[in-house]
Amino acid sequence: MFSLRSLRLLALAGLCFASFAFPATAEQPKPLYYRDPSGAPNWSAVPKKTVDGRDYLPVYDDAAVPAPPKKAAPDPSRKILYYRNPMGLPDTSPVPKKDSMGMDYVPVYADEQSDDGTVKLSPGKIQRSGVVSEPVMRQPLHVRIKAPGVIQLDERRVSVIAMRSESFVEKVADVTTGSIVKAGQPLMQIYSSAIAAASAEYLSTINSKTTSGVEAFGRGSRQRLVNLDVPDQVIADMDRTRTTPVSVQWTAPRDGVVLERNAIEGMRANVGDVLFRIADISLVWALVELPERDLGRIAQGQKVTIRARAFPGRNFVGTIAVIYPQLNRDTRTTRVRIELANPDMKLLPDMYVDADIDVGGDGPVLTVPESAVLDNGEHKLVLLDKGDGRFAPRDVDVGQRGDGRVEITNGLTEGDKVVTSANFLIDAESNLRAALKGFAAASSPAAQPESTTQDHTAMGDHQ
Repeated sequence: MFSLRSLRLLALAGLCFASFAFPATAEQPKPLYYRDPSGAPNWSAVPKKTVDGRDYLPVYDDAAVPAPPKKAAPDPSRKILYYRNPMGLPDTSPVPKKDSMGMDYVPVYADEQSDDGTVKLSPGKIQRSGVVSEPVMRQPLHVRIKAPGVIQLDERRVSVIAMRSESFVEKVADVTTGSIVKAGQPLMQIYSSAIAAASAEYLSTINSKTTSGVEAFGRGSRQRLVNLDVPDQVIADMDRTRTTPVSVQWTAPRDGVVLERNAIEGMRANVGDVLFRIADISLVWALVELPERDLGRIAQGQKVTIRARAFPGRNFVGTIAVIYPQLNRDTRTTRVRIELANPDMKLLPDMYVDADIDVGGDGPVLTVPESAVLDNGEHKLVLLDKGDGRFAPRDVDVGQRGDGRVEITNGLTEGDKVVTSANFLIDAESNLRAALKGFAAASSPAAQPESTTQDHTAMGDHQ
């Protein structure tokens, strides 16, 4: 291993050779040698790494390293109140002083202090901290409530075909579950002895010379057919042809989708058996669960934008129809029914959707960016930019939030400038200076009440 003297001679020789061949600049001096970063007595003339991968530290000639810039002396034209600890500790001194690490205490000038909490920062500190200010603006605030939901059928648009008498299914049309049908479209042929008897009675009544002229007789027989749910078209055909049909053709009562098909050719249908279930899905419901805190901001008739997860990029517009008068005590949410048109039948039952409700007013309000508001849990404040590097805290009252902005209901006027970036640093500086000022005032001998000194003197004389 080389001795320290040999390494110094080698390094100096290399430095002289480099200076002769390529003059080194003062900005980047050449190291004399490299030492072990752990402090062990190991040196190297060239860059090297330790066993654990750490770089050796360069050692420079003191004459080659530029001296650090001298710290600016205190400005004699400004009054110094006291000197504060450079590490932010609650320690002040009336005269210049150094801390245990050799750092100079920082002077605090009179023009930097203010009873209203105003903080004055130098342009350099403002630039280093990244302070950004924006004017308070009056603009419409779009506050949106977002909540998940699910598509459900409109209960008023669902029909079932059920037999009101014992019947037999003779034939079923080419209609299956999921088929789209129109009102009046044939579904099946039914034979029922009760319907046949009622039809014969009705025809005998309207064909009889004795009872045909009495309206009450014909009305009663017709009502019996209606009670058996015979389609109106079948009764009209009986009036026209004056004949009793052997079987009755059952038709769809409305436009819609066949949700259920239980009819099978040749089957026996008992009273109350549902053979078809048809739903009109041209108008559907979106049932949305809204948090309890948002109920005061919605109302019936309010427009809602619905986005289906199956169709990204497409919006469906609906209206709040019902706010259910029940609160789920487990989830703290309330169900809201939104009616929306579904002309192309893209929205299907049990489909997941997302509701977007704009509860912001159309009129402009006073707003600031959300980052400008500082909230300590008890009150909210902003930092007002007064210009020339001066910043002052201002208590404000806030309203709604949306689009990254906050409504200001009290405390600011249009045109005021507020700090939107690095405001927490200025707030910390303001709190630190206020604490140091109070600490300095409490520790100052002049702050001691004269009466206390006199009392102690009197007590000493009395003793």
